[in-house]
Formats: sequence, C-alpha cells, structure tokens
Amino acid sequence: LDPLRSLLHSISSGLSVKELSEMKFLCRDKIGKRKLDAVQSGQELFSLLLEQQEITKDNVELLKKLLQHIKRHDLVSLVVQFEEGEPHAPDDQPDEHEKPCAVICDNVGREWKRLMRELGMPEVKLDRIEEAYPRKLYEQLVQALREWQKWKGKDAKVADLIAALQRCRLKLVADKVEE
Repeated sequence: LDPLRSLLHSISSGLSVKELSEMKFLCRDKIGKRKLDAVQSGQELFSLLLEQQEITKDNVELLKKLLQHIKRHDLVSLVVQFEEGEPHAPDDQPDEHEKPCAVICDNVGREWKRLMRELGMPEVKLDRIEEAYPRKLYEQLVQALREWQKWKGKDAKVADLIAALQRCRLKLVADKVEE
C-alpha cells in the first residue's frame, strides 16, 4: 500500500461535507471550476491534486495548509507524522489495544459517547466522528477509540479503558476486556 494514498484516505474519511466544501473553495486556483464542482469526496479532491502534482510524497505542504485553514489540527498532525516518516505499527505486529477495542466495539453500542467522555475526549471530536459516520454506530465507536489512542499516545492504557467502563456502569464489558 502506498503510504501517501493511505494517509489521504485517512484524511478523507475524517472530513465533514462542510470541511470538504471549504477545501474545494481553497483549491479554486489549482483546479478548474467544472472539475471542482464534480468532486464529491476528499479522495476525489486529493486525486485531482495528485494528478496535478500539487501533492506528492515529497511535498505535502498544500495538504497541510488546507487542513490548517479548516482548523483540523488533528489531521495536520497526521501529515506531519507522514513527513517525519514516523513508522506506524507494523501490520504483522498486533497493537496491544486491538483486542480490548474489539471487545468494547462488540459490546458498548449506544453508550459509546458516554464512555469516550469518561475517557476525557473533547465533545468536538465526538461530534466530528458522529458526523463522519452517521447511522454507523459500530464505526463511530471504532473511530472514537482510535482517536482516543492517538490523542493519548503512549498514555493510552487498557486499565484506563476498564476503569472508564466501570464508571459508566458497563461492568460486564469491563470484565470481558479484563479477560
């Protein structure tokens, strides 16, 4: 998998309709109006920018500027990580949070926002996730847990997940995670 395309896909899936519209507006001088009007997703916009060499694996400045303009500093940090060549968890090495997250996703359901608030996630991030994945409860929780992990970094501990589940009176799920 091309790391740049993987990055662009991640960014695209996190954009709201309004944010995409703002990015398209900012690209008017780079892409013709007819092509821009046809763009329906971040991936389509990024494909056009790749075609025109406005974004390349060695130059993601435009991408950073676009994300800064729409005030998505969380996504800017992904681009910075990409630039620094920060290794992501190797695919053959399971992440220590993988199993607990799978258990939580399978058992929490509609209480996901309460759990994430208990973990200290900002309301703005929760709303963005909900907006990005309307009517996809499971995916909202998956993305929220990923955001929490990114946000906490090395401080993201399974013990914190268990404690938050217990505070939310989701003791059964907490017990399953502990197993």
